[in-house]
Amino acid sequence: MSVYAAVDLGASSGRVIAVRIDGDRVSVDEIHRFANRPVRAAGTLHWDILALHQGMLDGLRLAGPVDSIGIDSWAVDYGLLDGDGRLLGNPVHYRDGRTSGVAERMTGELGNAELYQVTGLQFLPFNTIYQLLAEPLLDRAETLLMIPDLLTYWLTGSRGAEVTNASTTGLYDVRTGAWASGLARRLGIPSGVLPELRPPGSPSGTLRAEIAEETGLSQATPVTAVASHDTASAVAAVPSRTDRFAYISSGTWSLVGIELPRPVLSEESRLAGFSNETGLDGTIRYLRNVMGLWILQESLRTWGGADLPALPALPALLGAAEQAPPFQALIDPDDPAFLPPGDMPARIAAYCERTGQRPPDGRAATVRCVLESLALAYRRTIDDAVRLSGQEVEVVHLVGGGARNALLCQMTADATGLPVIAGPVEAAALGNALVQARAQGVVTDIRDLVRRSEQPVTYLPRGDQNAWTRAGARLPSR
Repeated sequence: MSVYAAVDLGASSGRVIAVRIDGDRVSVDEIHRFANRPVRAAGTLHWDILALHQGMLDGLRLAGPVDSIGIDSWAVDYGLLDGDGRLLGNPVHYRDGRTSGVAERMTGELGNAELYQVTGLQFLPFNTIYQLLAEPLLDRAETLLMIPDLLTYWLTGSRGAEVTNASTTGLYDVRTGAWASGLARRLGIPSGVLPELRPPGSPSGTLRAEIAEETGLSQATPVTAVASHDTASAVAAVPSRTDRFAYISSGTWSLVGIELPRPVLSEESRLAGFSNETGLDGTIRYLRNVMGLWILQESLRTWGGADLPALPALPALLGAAEQAPPFQALIDPDDPAFLPPGDMPARIAAYCERTGQRPPDGRAATVRCVLESLALAYRRTIDDAVRLSGQEVEVVHLVGGGARNALLCQMTADATGLPVIAGPVEAAALGNALVQARAQGVVTDIRDLVRRSEQPVTYLPRGDQNAWTRAGARLPSR
């Protein structure tokens, strides 16, 4: 039996997960969970990277001997090292306001169309490229490391840039698979800070002596560069039997898209807000960011903070939402009003009033509004991806935490008119570990092993498809 440690870092927590592979059997066990609490200091919102590092070490110590370690996380954020390899400052959170107006100023000098032709990325104001243009420490930096690469460096002393995360920076040429050094120079970003690119499955060294001593692991334990953007790891673990699938990596954000052999760089694609991000084995994850369960999560926090004893358990609330009348109110989940944290039920009501709708009446109706709106946003994105890429879709794979939400899964099947296969829930950690296993020759076909070891749930379309079509017409096009 082989054992792999998948360090999976999310926006609110980090985990160390042990994935055990014994022939066709794969088990996934959460060994340690630790909080990821951003810290605001002197007006800037930071990640507490040292707490994340310590949480990772605690989890590795609890995991015991493993055959390899891999790290995945969210995208776009980074740390800067000086010439002696020391971190210049805590990484800044992508929700910090320092990039306000930066993108607009930059695209005045370098047009969005030209930028898209190189990077293939959706315009998002927190992309790494815009953060760097607002970075006061850049002129003191020798190396830029994305979050998983930074933690890997602290484990092994080896510096590099794993390509799936590098492709989210806005400094990666999606056409050539190399850093866009000319673009970086034009923007005043020294291309020398960009380290050597590493494909998933590459060795990233073995543990430093002090790390081995603290964790109790052998110093010979290898660290492997996995598909370090968590969505790339999740898509790697999609148990599809066909190339004609759409995926929804559903969590705080929903990443909705298809897998392609080459990027789509048309002007229509840019205007529709699609990104071309690198996946495992050089595939292109052609996707669009959709606001995910964030709106529901913030609604629950609002209700819990105001009246905790009256907050029903989520399953009961979802059951009540299922019985609520359909399509009474709909929102565009991607409206900027829903991006910052805060009182989402009030924002939903304000959106409805602004768009001439009656606001949802009560919590169950609010939850139904959110989930119906998400399902319709998924439909809109999949339809756009098919239209722009020319690739047909036969099935939708919904992975991540949203796969536990049966009502969302069923609504997605109903809205798209396609079967939805839900699971694995732990897709990112599973993809992380199976890339490690493939690098060691333990696994040959990742998706085949996931199909044989997991038991996903299938949701078939039901109900009135025309009603969903009419409801979808109430959402703005992208």
